[in-house]
Amino acid sequence: MEISDALDFVRGRRQGILVTLKSDGRPQSSNIAFAVDDDEVILISVTDSRAKTRNLRRDPRASLHVNRDDFYAYAVIEADVEAMPVTTDPHDATAEALVAYYRAVAGEHDDWDEYRRAMIDEGRLVLRLHPTHAYGMIG
Repeated sequence: MEISDALDFVRGRRQGILVTLKSDGRPQSSNIAFAVDDDEVILISVTDSRAKTRNLRRDPRASLHVNRDDFYAYAVIEADVEAMPVTTDPHDATAEALVAYYRAVAGEHDDWDEYRRAMIDEGRLVLRLHPTHAYGMIG
């Protein structure tokens, strides 16, 4: 499967399963929300304290598995992952990326100042998945 075909399949969806590698080499999966940006990079908001974040800091490879609603079609996108720094200022680059992510996934927020403060309080960052390979069954 071509990466572009997999991205076309996942672009209209928002939920998937992120698979990372634990320190013993076994897979660790997490249900996540995601968005695909204009540069065909997949964006995921995570907290710094989660296992998936620790796993990716150790080994920055992941797979994103996305199903069609009826479960009979799917795409898996393997990717190299870039973890942005944890947001520490309401207007730093990560805070801006979190706002863009939120808009892509959920639309406008009622109070952007509150959202930005919450992202700092939660220790949030954005994972940027750069696709390297894709497979699945989307036909």
